[in-house]
Amino acid sequence: MHRNSPLLSRRWFARLALTAAAVSLTGAAWAQDKVTYLTSWYAEAEHGGFYQAVATGIYKKYGMDVTIKMGGPQVNGMQLLAAGQADFIMGYDLQTLKSVEQGLPVTTVGAAFQKDLQGLMTHDDVAGLGGLKGKTILVSTSARPTWWPWLKAKYGYTEDQARPYTFNLQPFFADANTAQQAYPSSEPFQAAKAGVKAKFFLFADEGYPPYGKSIVSSTKLVAENPALVQRFVRASIEGWKSYLADPAPGNALIKQDNPKMDDEQLAYAVKRIKELKAFDGGDAAKLGAGVMTDARWRQTFDFMVAAGLLKADVDWKKAYTTQFVKDLKVMP
Repeated sequence: MHRNSPLLSRRWFARLALTAAAVSLTGAAWAQDKVTYLTSWYAEAEHGGFYQAVATGIYKKYGMDVTIKMGGPQVNGMQLLAAGQADFIMGYDLQTLKSVEQGLPVTTVGAAFQKDLQGLMTHDDVAGLGGLKGKTILVSTSARPTWWPWLKAKYGYTEDQARPYTFNLQPFFADANTAQQAYPSSEPFQAAKAGVKAKFFLFADEGYPPYGKSIVSSTKLVAENPALVQRFVRASIEGWKSYLADPAPGNALIKQDNPKMDDEQLAYAVKRIKELKAFDGGDAAKLGAGVMTDARWRQTFDFMVAAGLLKADVDWKKAYTTQFVKDLKVMP
């Protein structure tokens, strides 16, 4: 008999309003949008923040059901992104600028690392990158249109120093006059395990300008669903902060995707990411993690043009947008 009571109706609407407010605050008001994220390589610690955001429910907190797919040497992430087979990919600034030159509708929406982690591994007697003139340098095919021209311009290396890098460390181990491309968490770790004394020099610390582990999306998604892009960027950066505090949840998923990764390798990689301040160094220390600036992108553009890797009339500002990172304020 109370079905039409004004008092009960007011109470019911009040409860409904409180419930809606609570749901909105927790993020559960969003439907679980299905999102596909494609990495640039087999699962490793350098992908840890994204795996952490899945493992700890950070993506779900922001209303996303995220599937991470591994990249690899035969996977062209930019083509898959442009074809709509991924919503976000792990990008590389030089590749993104080149894609814009080629007319692909893609743009960078955030950067997990303030530094690209590419570098060179040398034998223990080398004092710095300037001391490699005349030595053999092992360079992969993918390095030819990226950091190799930068090294030649900065240090005066010559083309006859370069030899193919086949991702086999035996030539480096066998010849004390050889240096090779490396990531801080990979080749130096293998050298140490083999008992070979080596040094690692990070290009970013010498002025190499690109960001690392950038988040790239399609211009269509940015235009049509900026709220989803914003949620993905924020959740990913929060995932990185969580991963570097306690990587265990993310590492468990990394090992599921890539059983070749063991605990020792992962721990070494996390240690090096922290030491190099890849996530929380540079502008991130003051402006927050994930941040990008016009000045840094201009440096990358200028280098590519000077090296003949990009046409000078490319609209380089199409390669990125700061709208999703400028107000993140995820402080390290």
